[in-house]
Amino acid sequence: MLASVRWRLTLWHSAVLAVLLALFATGAYAFIVRTSGARTAASVLDAVGDLQAELLEERRQQATTLDAAREVLGELRFRSFAFVVYDPHGRAIAVSLPRERVTAGEGSDPQFDVARLGRIVASAPPRAPRVMTLTDPEGGYRAAVASVSMPEGPFVVAAAASFHEEEETLAQARLAALVAIPLALLLGGLGGSLLARRSLEPMVTMTHRAARIGATNLGARLPIANPSDEVGRLATVINALLARLERAFAEQRRFMADASHELRTPVAVVQHEASLALSQPGRQAAEYEDSLRVVRDAGRRMRRLVDDLFLLARADAGELPVRREALYLNDVVSEGARQVRSLAEARGVCVEVTPMPEAPMMGDEGLLSRVVLNLLDNAIKHSPAGACATVGLDADEREYRVWVEDTGPGIPPAVQPHVFERFVRADQARARDADTLTSGAGLGLAIARWIAEAHGGGLQLVQSGPAGTRFMMRLPLDQGPERHEVFAGSS
Repeated sequence: MLASVRWRLTLWHSAVLAVLLALFATGAYAFIVRTSGARTAASVLDAVGDLQAELLEERRQQATTLDAAREVLGELRFRSFAFVVYDPHGRAIAVSLPRERVTAGEGSDPQFDVARLGRIVASAPPRAPRVMTLTDPEGGYRAAVASVSMPEGPFVVAAAASFHEEEETLAQARLAALVAIPLALLLGGLGGSLLARRSLEPMVTMTHRAARIGATNLGARLPIANPSDEVGRLATVINALLARLERAFAEQRRFMADASHELRTPVAVVQHEASLALSQPGRQAAEYEDSLRVVRDAGRRMRRLVDDLFLLARADAGELPVRREALYLNDVVSEGARQVRSLAEARGVCVEVTPMPEAPMMGDEGLLSRVVLNLLDNAIKHSPAGACATVGLDADEREYRVWVEDTGPGIPPAVQPHVFERFVRADQARARDADTLTSGAGLGLAIARWIAEAHGGGLQLVQSGPAGTRFMMRLPLDQGPERHEVFAGSS
């Protein structure tokens, strides 16, 4: 693939270079042709003007115009210029043709066609100096004609310059372009190929390095020769992707290990109790009931753990939709407090609910209720007997704030930065207590934070110390136009 990219770059480079060279050669050739033609036209105009002046001067000294013309043209002999004087009937009375120029292997130039120009000036006598072109197989002549008033009548003088040398020069220029352009394309293609190969060399190295990276060596990174260019930025992005994959794989491995560890305990309890009950067939009914209660509690804990794991797996995969329905957040908080009162009373802890404003919003009532229950369950578990867990709700112009606090010993400082990570527990002894609304595996706060973020808010540990712990969930107050439509009649 890289080789094909290199060749495509080379071909594009060569194609662009070919277009530029063709445009430059065409423009240069057109400029040469135009400049050469303009220069020749100016030359023959100057020459016919000089001939006109010389003929008038010589006529003052000669008896006839014929003698004056022959005298003047007898002194004029140029290699590329022809001079002619025509009488009023278009007949040439004096001619000075260019000296014959022989080209190697091609013979001499065609002679200037004097009679042809005479017929032209006889049919349309010039009133002012003008320029015309007489073509022939070798390129032709550029001629300038002008009228001269003589005693015998109006005569015409003409000066013509050969295009033969210019045509040879232009032919050489065309030949040079035909040779130089392919040579330049060849050299440019080789240079483009070398440049493309050198430019893509870091990508070749990156490809070989990336091909060796797998699940067992995600810590490897691609080399970055120049972080400022496009290839370097690509390598930086890929390295960042590899870092995220490495973290995701590490979290997945830790998640699987922790989940296996958490499931192993209740499974072992169930297996032990079942084996114990089956090993003594003559046990009393009460003993079987005790074993079944242990199995039930272990099964309940496994069910909660499996439910939490399934919820997190669906959330990570983006397969857990958040329903948007009209609800009152203050009712969700009050109902959560009511559901945990029996658990709190069993532990000798009271649950206080502070006065709350009416809090209409759009959200998933089941998920938000789970956040409140998780926070209250943690507060009850970590509050000493005789203490109270407090829950409240307030709002400002931007957001709702649901807070839960307890008067327990607080979360150890070393655990606080990781409190929202999965399978993190501040109190290992209480975490496995079966008398709880959660799995006790350290997944409750991770689930609660995901639910808050799925609603556009967040969950944070506000403070934790010897005086107690306070968690706060923030939810945006403005839930969009549908909120205003649903709650417009109740406001």
